[in-house]
Amino acid sequence: MSRKGRAAAPRLQLHHRNRRDRFAVLSRHKAAPTKKHDILLPSHITLCPSAPPSTGHTLTREQLETHQVPIYFAAVLAAVTFGLLASDTARHLQALVTPAIAVLMYAMFLQIPFLDLRQSLGNRRFIAALLLANFVLVPLLVWAITRGLVEHPTILMGALLVLLTPCIDYVVVFTHIGKGDSRLTLAATPVLLLVQLALLPLYLALMLGDNSNVAISITPFVEAFVLLIVLPMVLAVLTSAGARRSRTVSTWNDAWAWMPVPAMALVLVVVIASQIAVVLRDFDRLLPVIPVYIGFMLLAPVLGFVAARLLRLPVTEARSVTFSAATRNSLVVLPLALALPEEMRGLAAAAVITQTLVELVCELVYVRAVPLLVR
Repeated sequence: MSRKGRAAAPRLQLHHRNRRDRFAVLSRHKAAPTKKHDILLPSHITLCPSAPPSTGHTLTREQLETHQVPIYFAAVLAAVTFGLLASDTARHLQALVTPAIAVLMYAMFLQIPFLDLRQSLGNRRFIAALLLANFVLVPLLVWAITRGLVEHPTILMGALLVLLTPCIDYVVVFTHIGKGDSRLTLAATPVLLLVQLALLPLYLALMLGDNSNVAISITPFVEAFVLLIVLPMVLAVLTSAGARRSRTVSTWNDAWAWMPVPAMALVLVVVIASQIAVVLRDFDRLLPVIPVYIGFMLLAPVLGFVAARLLRLPVTEARSVTFSAATRNSLVVLPLALALPEEMRGLAAAAVITQTLVELVCELVYVRAVPLLVR
């Protein structure tokens, strides 16, 4: 090779390497260019479809769920502030309570594999633990802690209505957040509904004594079950089935995976903001029932855990029973309290609402404490 050829060879090799590196990004079989030869590409060319996403400040679902408790506390504070500063306006939010819970349940049901629910109903030990906790141990606890309210029959009526009825709606959500088995809890809601309908009049007759001649309607229970369980569940099943055949429905389904936390925050806002003024108005008369509610929230989870251990349930199922024992049907029995005789309904309803507020705050503690303690 001539002297000129030898001098030109390195330049040709460098030129060839640059050309090769420039197009490496377009090939699945070539390495991306090194920093030494970085180049700028037109905006319509993607470096690599499998490149990791940017780790900027984009919020992820995991981050949202990790910070859900601070979000809920912020929602509670905002609701209390709004309910006190704009009580007349906040009162109208009561009309949104049922729709907000229905939205929450729909978002939650979309996260549950419904094909497994039939097998869940066959879990007899779980159902037995649930019935033992909610209809044997908890009623004994309620009877014991409400004896101090006998001299306040109206408040006693409200307290018994709410404490004797296990939740059939958002307990599924809190169980899911608290790392319990939400599928089993959901499958058991019809059983809980039917048993509490049958036993509530009996429990009231035994615990109210001379004040037990008040008629109880089953209509609010059935309406709540249809609107807050059946309808959202059917819509969720249809959505999940449609997501397998339609990209649009699949996109909708994926978007709703973000919604349980915001929907729960919405429920907290509408319930607390719409009712806080009513509770404060009758706060002096409601003072005797507040220690009862706090005692219940401390002891009922323990009874749920005991029932789960007696039936030797695994950890996730034990957490489910724990949440069920502690979570009451406050939003469902509120219409029952409002259907009482006129001289009782106001204060009895305020007693139910007070339990709602105490419970919602305690649930925010449960979702962190139960996974740590029930292991």
